[in-house]
Amino acid sequence: YLKCHISFLSTTLIFLVSRSCPVRGDITDGNTEHLKREHSLMKPYQGVGSSPSSQWDFWGSTLVTSSYVRLTPDEKSKQGSIWNTVPCHLKDWEMHVHFKVHGSGKKNLHGDGIAVWYTKDRLHPGSVFGSQDQFLGLALFVDTFRNDLHGMDRSFPYISAMVNNGSVNYDHGKDGRASELGGCSAEIRNREHDTYLAIRYSRGRLTVMIDVEDKNEWKECIDIGGVRLPTGYFFGASAATGDLSDNHDIISMKLYQLMVEHTPEEENLDWTKIEPSVSLLKSPKDNIDDPTGNFRGTPLTGWKVFLLLLCALLGIVVCAVVGAVVFQKRQERNKRFY
Repeated sequence: YLKCHISFLSTTLIFLVSRSCPVRGDITDGNTEHLKREHSLMKPYQGVGSSPSSQWDFWGSTLVTSSYVRLTPDEKSKQGSIWNTVPCHLKDWEMHVHFKVHGSGKKNLHGDGIAVWYTKDRLHPGSVFGSQDQFLGLALFVDTFRNDLHGMDRSFPYISAMVNNGSVNYDHGKDGRASELGGCSAEIRNREHDTYLAIRYSRGRLTVMIDVEDKNEWKECIDIGGVRLPTGYFFGASAATGDLSDNHDIISMKLYQLMVEHTPEEENLDWTKIEPSVSLLKSPKDNIDDPTGNFRGTPLTGWKVFLLLLCALLGIVVCAVVGAVVFQKRQERNKRFY
């Protein structure tokens, strides 16, 4: 009876795991068949400039060479950006960014970082790594300088993501903690080898992967569901320096179309009217007082329900095993008295 009971519970547990943890597709290996050249920036950077036929336009201190696009030189108080002039109408996509951050500054004496954008507006300079605050869309920040001296629980450089509907300010003083969706630390400065990041958006899930250790493999940095992004926005990259500086270089930005099937309801939806949002999180404004930067008071999402069920199931298994052992011991003890 005990073996059958445990076997049944084990089978139930396996079923719950398989139902609650769908397998996420791997980051694409860069299949050229799905490369969208109109949204990609590659050597020798043809189609970059201010002419009407250009697919990429740049601003500020940006310098385009035959080997890289330098958003800022290693000089103080510089801002630069480069933006795709063609709006993206793909529902599911993946952007690979080959970048390099390097300079003469020693440890903790460099800044400020790079941002990769998918936003409604483009070529709007501002205070957020060289681009505008209160933007509409998605931003990925590669922040190389710590502003919040109280936030010593994470190391810099630090990579984070933010979705904004135009109403939230990026808080430089707190390194964007109040509005970030997630992030990870990554040693990306002055590396002798290439450094990459990949941003995938598919079926409402945002995944960010990094390859910065010269191992030719992706490492997960951010993975969050419930993200809603419209079509028709623009890709871009920007960087800024302040009292401290770095060279911020973009070597390439390659966009790949992901072949994903959508329901008829999703296909008939006007994706250009979607408001950028993250349904699994409360408004970032509700979390400003959280010193850890984590979102509190979030609803019970799928994975939280699964964890609760898993804990309850494990408790049942433990109680069943303990009860069976106790029962068997009592039976053996009773036999001694008869």
